[in-house]
Amino acid sequence: MGQAASAHAYSPAASNHFRTSNLDLHHLRPSYANSQLSEDVCVNKQLDYTSEIPDECLALIFQSLSSGDRKRCSLVCRRWFAVEGQSRHRLALNASVEVADHLPSIFKRFDSVTKLALRCDRKSVSINDGALTLISLRCHNLTRLKLRGCREISDLGMFALAKNCKSLRKFSCGSCMFGAKGMNALLNNCSSLEELSVKRLRGINDGSTAEPIGPGIAASSLKSITLKELYNGQCFGPLVIGSKNLKTLKILRCLGDWDRLLETITMRKNCLTEIHLERLQVSDVGLMAISKCPDLEILHLVKAPDCSNDGISAIAENCKLLRKLHIDGWRTNRIGDEGLIAIAKNSVNLVELVLIGVNPSSVSLMAMASNCQKLERLALCGSETLGDPEISCIAAKCTALKKLCIKGCRVTDAGIEAFAFGCPNLVKIKVKKCRGVTNEVADWLRARRVTLSVNLDADEIEPEALDASTSDGGAQDEGVEFPPIVSGAACGSSGNVAADVGAPSTSNGGRLPTKSRFSLFSGRTLVACAFRRLSNGPGSSNDSL
Repeated sequence: MGQAASAHAYSPAASNHFRTSNLDLHHLRPSYANSQLSEDVCVNKQLDYTSEIPDECLALIFQSLSSGDRKRCSLVCRRWFAVEGQSRHRLALNASVEVADHLPSIFKRFDSVTKLALRCDRKSVSINDGALTLISLRCHNLTRLKLRGCREISDLGMFALAKNCKSLRKFSCGSCMFGAKGMNALLNNCSSLEELSVKRLRGINDGSTAEPIGPGIAASSLKSITLKELYNGQCFGPLVIGSKNLKTLKILRCLGDWDRLLETITMRKNCLTEIHLERLQVSDVGLMAISKCPDLEILHLVKAPDCSNDGISAIAENCKLLRKLHIDGWRTNRIGDEGLIAIAKNSVNLVELVLIGVNPSSVSLMAMASNCQKLERLALCGSETLGDPEISCIAAKCTALKKLCIKGCRVTDAGIEAFAFGCPNLVKIKVKKCRGVTNEVADWLRARRVTLSVNLDADEIEPEALDASTSDGGAQDEGVEFPPIVSGAACGSSGNVAADVGAPSTSNGGRLPTKSRFSLFSGRTLVACAFRRLSNGPGSSNDSL
């Protein structure tokens, strides 16, 4: 483990910056039994100052570096190479079949990995059950695992994973081919599982032959369940119903009628605090069921055409702790003033409101501005009724507002000018695709309020429709964003065997190939838009837009 000499190491004798006439280096030299050997080390070889740093301290130093710097440091010497590998806890692998032969050497070096991501490109053949079994044997302490595009992994591989990695706390899979048996094996063995995310799991049978999934022993520990783009997401019903400590439920673009499941969940005492429903067959019946969640704080309702003011009013009247509300009405005009006024009267704790494809009037906005005194983040997008009077009302009444986004509305310079004196706590305003707003008023507003960040895209062409789809990212808790999503994010190159997972990664899967399976929504124009942070600072919390 001793550090080998380096041709580029620092030499005290060659440095004028640190040279001192009275400096005695003998006390810095390592002690050797043979005094002659000590002289040889210090005279014939350059002094290694890092040899006195314990491995544990060196590991802490490496953990504070970026991924690239860690890789470069690992090439300095054998000791640094070993310490860097043993102290790395996060790892991402290109999970193509070519990597299988290198797995023993990879996990011999990285023997302390607790968070692992395995991704395979759609054009490549992924690792199989044997490779996953080997990984599970080498990573007994694995707590987080993400599988993307690993189509060669079957129920057998999942059985081995569940048996060998019982400490898993977070599991996420997308575009995989194993079925209900493999998922049940995981739920029956991983008693510490807290977060489960399943996307495009294609090994589950359709129709009446589908095997129920859950609840298993993991049901008692699960706190978050996310189901995305599943033909038969109803199979997870027993798991969702049996998870009595569930706090977060996200069901995105899954087929089937979900009203009955929501009713069953809320028949008993529950502790749900966050619910996301996107492009689902859910009606006011389901929203009435959600209104029986007394602890609900966050609700995202995106493109659910069967939902109306009645369901929104029921939630507002019964869920008094509601803090964040996102509604994409898909321009159906079924959610409007009646529902918004109910929210204004009952949701006094509301701090974040996003309305897309909803047409509020000055009456509902006045009620919202007057009663929701804690409102800090507001986004209004694609509204046909939002004009200068409504914007002026917001500027005059929303005194706590900090961040505002207006997109695709009939607002002009006159409405924006109201923020020169209104909303005293406003720190950022974003205006996009509003043809009546010019760069001149943006410059004028910046001059009047130098501390206010004004973001204006006056020259963009408004699309035919707006979309609040949460897409692959699931919940949009981190911000309101509006540029188009580029579908099919690129995954790692097949040439890269391993890479450090320094930050949460996004899914790289594409759209479902069989679009007819989602015929429920085929009559709508789906223009992909999403939310981007209004706050550009790295310190933005999950509560920021």
